[in-house]
Amino acid sequence: MTTPESSGTAPVVVIGCGPVGQTTALLLARWGLPVVVLDGRPARDLVGSKAICQQRDVLDVWDSVGVGAEVARRGVTWTTARTFHRDAELFSFEFVDRGQSPFPPFVNVSQCLTEELLDSAIAAQPLIEVRWGHEVTGIEQDDAGVWVSCADGTTVAGSYAVACAGPRADVVRTALGLTFEGQTFGDQFLICDIRTDLPGWETERRFYFDPEWNPGRQVLIHPCPDSTFRIDWQVPPEFDLTAEEASGGLDRRIRQVIGERPYEVVWKSVYRFHSRVVDRMRVGRVLVAGDAAHLVSPFGARGLNSGVLDAENAAWKLAFVLRGWAPETLLDSYHDERHAAAVENLDVTGATMRFLVPGTPAEAAHRLEVLERATTDPEARAQVDSGRLAEPFWYVDSPLTTPDERRPFPGRPARGDVPVPAPGVLAPDAPVTVPGRPDVVRLRQLARAGVTVLVGDDAALPDALPGDLPVAVHRVSDLDAGSTLREALGVRPDETWVLRPDAHVAAVLTRPADVAPAVARLLARPVPAPV
Repeated sequence: MTTPESSGTAPVVVIGCGPVGQTTALLLARWGLPVVVLDGRPARDLVGSKAICQQRDVLDVWDSVGVGAEVARRGVTWTTARTFHRDAELFSFEFVDRGQSPFPPFVNVSQCLTEELLDSAIAAQPLIEVRWGHEVTGIEQDDAGVWVSCADGTTVAGSYAVACAGPRADVVRTALGLTFEGQTFGDQFLICDIRTDLPGWETERRFYFDPEWNPGRQVLIHPCPDSTFRIDWQVPPEFDLTAEEASGGLDRRIRQVIGERPYEVVWKSVYRFHSRVVDRMRVGRVLVAGDAAHLVSPFGARGLNSGVLDAENAAWKLAFVLRGWAPETLLDSYHDERHAAAVENLDVTGATMRFLVPGTPAEAAHRLEVLERATTDPEARAQVDSGRLAEPFWYVDSPLTTPDERRPFPGRPARGDVPVPAPGVLAPDAPVTVPGRPDVVRLRQLARAGVTVLVGDDAALPDALPGDLPVAVHRVSDLDAGSTLREALGVRPDETWVLRPDAHVAAVLTRPADVAPAVARLLARPVPAPV
């Protein structure tokens, strides 16, 4: 999408310059909105791998700001997730793509490199100003705008704000009157980035329950760039990393995984997992995103990936409000959709943690019984929870979605699968050809230009749509003379599909007169009376 000229509005203030804040800023600028990014650190802190596992649809979001392909190129692609009990493999699975995405299911790359690539994109974007050393101490707002106070005595005014200040955003949450309920898990987790050679492990994630080299607990191993492997050990609450290093225990722990081959410790850390979510993700003119809004255990890589999808949801809605294409009430759906996504992530990761860290002897005995049966019993195998990997949320219950009784949502799909396209579900990607737009070669690129209406071969063109909106109408056969697009979506000849600016399906319709009401509903505008 060609970046439009600046809207001339006051800037949107983004609090926090981590990956979620960076993504938010870039997406807002992509819609032509000026942005000021505030971060309390004096400069970028490029230490450790941190959030390494980036999901296909997040790479696609970053591609819309010119970064996704480079993140994928610089990272390590993996396509298989393997789960073991002791030394026996229980199962493995690969990931479904119902379309033809140019991106792999997952790419492992250091968060530091991701931040560097996003910084480069920000440096090339004149609509974004980044101010380091601006620790936020307060937020005030009224009907006209927001005012963000900083520790250096400055106040930054904006039209709206997006708080992406990370897990330690207590000041921001307190200023907004938010609760952050949840729990902290007792067991600790030790992370080491190890540079070594592990032939055959370079393209798969490995998860071990109760291996002999970490009895009673778990180990997770991820491949990373530059012959580096990220190893996570579950360790007892009283674990002391300094004492472990001094005693030679860390070296013994590493060698139990990699053997006698040479290695280098690139980074190490110990942490506890939290499971928390704010009560509201919209507070007036402030939207809360990423770890500032929700914390989950990393088994499943649902933290950063979910935060980037928060950023996309917030950015297009703020853009449509500020450009006058939608009323401010559209922002209420940010909470409706992304809070539901956060609750889903807490449900998924909470179930994983209960399986990883049983709370009672009875739960521990049940887990052991399931793991031992899973070697030969498919039913038991399905009960083994080593972390359901990140996936986009389905907005089937969103007020912006027009339901289709012919396509009822069947619920959470099986591991590695994605939902069949339907209202609320992210549309699969597919090649398209757009007359006069050689830069657009994929459906999701087309969708991210605004509201997209796809008309089946036998469907009549929709009734007049509002002329003040970025709405594009395309015949499916004009975009793809073959069958790839219609098969990826499942478009029937008599149907019209409405796609949101984040490529989620808003509606599937069979009457041309229903298109304008569905578009109005998508943008929280008054729905025109039926003809």
